Amino acid sequence: MVATVGPALGPLVERLGGAGPRYTSYPTANLFDGRVGPAEHAAALARHGAAGGPASLYVHLPFCRSLCRYCACNVVITRRAGAAAEYLDHLEREADLVAAALGRPVPVTQLHLGGGTPTYLTPDELRRLGALLAARFDLAATEERSVEVDPRVTTPEHLAALAELGFDRVSFGVQDFDPAVQAAIHRLQTFEQTLELARVARAVGVRSLNVDLIHGLPHQRPETFGRTLEQVLALGPDRVALYAYAHVPWLRPAQASFDRRGYPLPSPTERLALFELAHTALTGAGYVHLGLDHFARPEDELALALARGALHRNFQGYTVRRADAVVGLGCSAISDVGGLYAQAARDLSTWREALAGGRLSTDKGWALSDEDEARRGAILAIMTGGALPEGFLAARPDVRARLAPFEADGLVRLGADRPGGLEVTPLGRRFLRNVAMAFDAHLTPGARHARTV
Repeated sequence: MVATVGPALGPLVERLGGAGPRYTSYPTANLFDGRVGPAEHAAALARHGAAGGPASLYVHLPFCRSLCRYCACNVVITRRAGAAAEYLDHLEREADLVAAALGRPVPVTQLHLGGGTPTYLTPDELRRLGALLAARFDLAATEERSVEVDPRVTTPEHLAALAELGFDRVSFGVQDFDPAVQAAIHRLQTFEQTLELARVARAVGVRSLNVDLIHGLPHQRPETFGRTLEQVLALGPDRVALYAYAHVPWLRPAQASFDRRGYPLPSPTERLALFELAHTALTGAGYVHLGLDHFARPEDELALALARGALHRNFQGYTVRRADAVVGLGCSAISDVGGLYAQAARDLSTWREALAGGRLSTDKGWALSDEDEARRGAILAIMTGGALPEGFLAARPDVRARLAPFEADGLVRLGADRPGGLEVTPLGRRFLRNVAMAFDAHLTPGARHARTV
C-alpha cells in the first residue's frame, strides 16, 4: 500500500493542520468549570427523572496494569490486589446516589463500559458490576451493551462473563500491530493473540466486533501501517475507529517520553497520508466512512443511521442515539443530562472521599444556554452528515463569515439551494473538525488542543 497526499491537499494540511477540538461535546470539556457541582448535578438528574425518558449509561473503570505512553484517558495504573473490588464498593454508593436523584428506575437503552481497561476486573467482578447496575436501573429495555477490552489481558472467561451479562458489542484496542510502534508506545500485542480472542468473542455470541486504531504514532510509516490494515481486515471487524493521536504532553506527561527518546512523530502531511491509506483500504473492502474517524460495514446500524440522517456523536464517539441523556458513573465520568454537563472528580481519592461522605463527587461541568444548544445541534450536524437547522446561518453572520474561507478552499458550499444553507464537500469531510470550529462561540485563539490532522 502506498500513502500519498495529493497536491491540492498538501497546502491545506499545512494551513489547517493546527490544533482543534474533537467535538464529542459542545461546549468542549476543557471549558467545564466549578459552577457545576453536586447540587446542580442532582437537580439535572431529577429533571430527567421527572420527564420520564430513558438514558444511556456509561461506566468508567479506570484501572490498567501498565501505561500505554500515547494514552490520554483518565487511568489508574496498578496491580494491587483488591483495587477493583474497592472501586466497585464506591461505584455502588455512587449508583445509589444517582438512582435516588433520578427518583425512579430509569430505563437504560445503551450501556457502555469504558476505561481504563474494563477487563482489568475479574469475571466475577464484572458479574458483580452487572448485578449492582441491574438493581438500580431498568436494564430490561437495553438495546445495546458495549465494552472496551484490551486483548492483552482479556481471557475467554472474561468474554463468557460479558456475554452472560448481555454484552454483544466489543471494541478491541489495537492501535498498531507493528513491533517498532508497539515498543515505542509500550504496548506489546501480537496479531495472533488478537485473532484468537476475536474467534472466542464470536463463539460466545458477540454480534459486533470493533477495532480501534491510532494514526500519528511514533515510527508509523505507510508500509508498516499498510500491513497493520491488512491484519485488521483479516480480523473481520464490523467497525473500525481510526483515531488521530492527540499529542498533549502538557496534560499527559507520559507522552513527553516520545520527545525525550527522540521518537519521530509523523508530520501533519504524513498523518493525513496514513489516514488516506486507511481510508482507501477500508472503503475498498466495503466499509462506509461515517465521518471523521469511524468506518462501518454497510449493513451495520451506524452506516444505516448515516444513510437515514440519524447518526449521533457523544463522548463515546459515533453512535445511534437511543436516549436524550447520558448518565455517567465512575471517576471522571461525564453526564449529559437535563441541559447540563456534569463531570465526576478525576482523582480517584477525591471521588472516593465524596462518595464516602454521601455526596456526588461532581467538581465541574457546564450549564448549556439556548445558544449553546443551538450551536451544539449545528456542530452535531456537521460531524454526522446532517443538515443545519433552517435559518441558523442567516441568524449568525459570524459563522457564515468564518465559513467563507472554507468555501474558497472547496471544503464547503454555501447557498439557499443547500440543505440548511451548507454542504460539506467530500474534500471537506477530511477537515470536519476545522469546519466545526467555525460554529464554536467559545473557541479561544491559542487554546491547547490536539492537532486537527
